[in-house]
Amino acid sequence: MPNPLAFLMLALWPIVTIVLFRRLPPDRALVAALLAGYLVLPEPPAVFDLPMFPPLTKHNIPALTAFAICLWRYGLQGGLLPRSPVGKVLLLTYVFSPALTALTNTEPVFYGQIGLPGLSVKDGVALVLQQFLLVLPFLLARQFLAQGGAQRRLLVALMIGGLVYTLPMLVEMRLSPQLNRWVYGYYQHLFGQSIRANGYRPVVFLYHGLWVAFFLMTAAVSAWALWRNKRSMKLLMAALWLTLVLVLSKSLGALIFALVLIPAVVLLSRAAQIRLAIVIGLLAITYPVLKGTHLVPEDRLLAQAASIDQERSYSLEFRFANENTLLDRAYLKPVFGWGSWGRNHILDPVSGAILTVTDGRWIIVIGVYGWVGFLAEFGLLLLPLLLLWKESKTRGSDMVSPFIAPLSLLLAINLSDMIPNATLTPLTWLVAGALTGYAEALKAGRQTQVAQTRSGGLEWKSIL
Repeated sequence: MPNPLAFLMLALWPIVTIVLFRRLPPDRALVAALLAGYLVLPEPPAVFDLPMFPPLTKHNIPALTAFAICLWRYGLQGGLLPRSPVGKVLLLTYVFSPALTALTNTEPVFYGQIGLPGLSVKDGVALVLQQFLLVLPFLLARQFLAQGGAQRRLLVALMIGGLVYTLPMLVEMRLSPQLNRWVYGYYQHLFGQSIRANGYRPVVFLYHGLWVAFFLMTAAVSAWALWRNKRSMKLLMAALWLTLVLVLSKSLGALIFALVLIPAVVLLSRAAQIRLAIVIGLLAITYPVLKGTHLVPEDRLLAQAASIDQERSYSLEFRFANENTLLDRAYLKPVFGWGSWGRNHILDPVSGAILTVTDGRWIIVIGVYGWVGFLAEFGLLLLPLLLLWKESKTRGSDMVSPFIAPLSLLLAINLSDMIPNATLTPLTWLVAGALTGYAEALKAGRQTQVAQTRSGGLEWKSIL
């Protein structure tokens, strides 16, 4: 169980956020509050569980505090919703469709002697509030990280956060993942999953070792992108160090992502990077559809995994089996899903223990919120890539900030990682909101130029 320090840190973070916004510009304060909170605050079960309200955790306390500060100091500049009609629909669907999930799940479900309650109006309100809290970083970043300079600072912050995190990571590689236990009094996950290749996979203060490796990959790619823009020795050394520690972290998936993204951000043009990001994002969106229609070549993938590591083949086979079971369950409530209380799982009819494992974010969302919730969430994350591609094609890629392309790749690879893992974090929404705001700013600037050109033409004709 979490110790008093864990709850004290959560309680003090609003004060930390207020101090950051008093001393820093809003874009830097927002990034610092969310990034530092994600890296150092304790994971659930360290939560404040208030009545009639979703649990307050490290994932929403910094964003909720920042939202309150920004609303008070700056107001809703440019509106709360995205400017594009598609963005508005996706965001509103993401936030409010859980109300329909609750309305379509009022009946209890039973597994032998075990029953789960039906959802009530209270559950519907809590789910809507939970979705709103999750998407707050997106809304804030869209407003305050819409400029290219702010997005450069976002890459710098990711790099610095990764550099700082390498120190506790190296400690845990040597001594085993113990920092969260030493500081907050508990271990976040199953300890056996941190043992890899006669060594340890660091966890630090995140949910799982995979989350740590993915964040470090993000930091490494950010460093390489910054180095390409400014060929300094310090940036090169930082990029090499982050890449080296990533290799040592014993996470094959994050390493594969790095092998794809690092050459892309170093060698490809901005337009090519954005196109690659769209391809990766679209593949992530289509995987659940292919899985549901049995078009995923599972046997071939298992054989390929076995040729690399038999243990990984067993893990992948276990994942496929659970996905198939959970999809069959989800298809009983395909539109709005099963809702909360674990209703999307299969339970032991005697003990009530959950028999299924939800690893990928996509299968969690489809099971809980249905295909409507899945399309809203994944569509909202894919939308900025499509908007940026449209604007870069219209204006020319040279007119786009050089920091937009690597951020697009990071968002797309996060989307693809949400297929095997549930790595949807405040940083995911932060990057998606920053890219959405930048794409909207590009479109607004282009429309202003067109209007001025037409106005000038009319004035010239009247002079003639």
